[in-house]
Amino acid sequence: MLRIMKILLILSVSTWGLVGIYGNIYDWNGTTGAVAAATSMSTFDGGADDWRATSSPALILAIALAIVFLKSASAILCLAGAWQMWAARAGDAAVFAKAKTYALAGCAVAIFMLFFGWIVIAESWFELWRSEVMREAVLDAAFRYCAMIGLIALFVGMPDE
Repeated sequence: MLRIMKILLILSVSTWGLVGIYGNIYDWNGTTGAVAAATSMSTFDGGADDWRATSSPALILAIALAIVFLKSASAILCLAGAWQMWAARAGDAAVFAKAKTYALAGCAVAIFMLFFGWIVIAESWFELWRSEVMREAVLDAAFRYCAMIGLIALFVGMPDE
């Protein structure tokens, strides 16, 4: 039963990525707008005057594309991992542990994107923590996703008997 739950949790991470990709592409203006708001530092007093603030269309596009690419990589790796885990579900512990590789890599990509992209770059470099508008909507959500995916990865990565 635990193996099935691990597979379902990995599928949920993949679904998170797929839904996110759809939302990012369907509402491309919202995606680039959120990135622009973070990089321009315009959502809090004095931010836009800071030397780090930028409205570079090339940088905004690169970051938005990176978000979609990394969510896609995470979703694909988790799907591949869930498939391999499903195929190995009746095998011994070593076989099932080996089947988790892509799934855990997919979780790691998602955690990297959320932590590095939103916590390190947006919150720390572009001081998004100062924004009343973006703090809860973006940073709190990124933290929740990162924490949940991290917990899922820890649970999935636990040894099986």
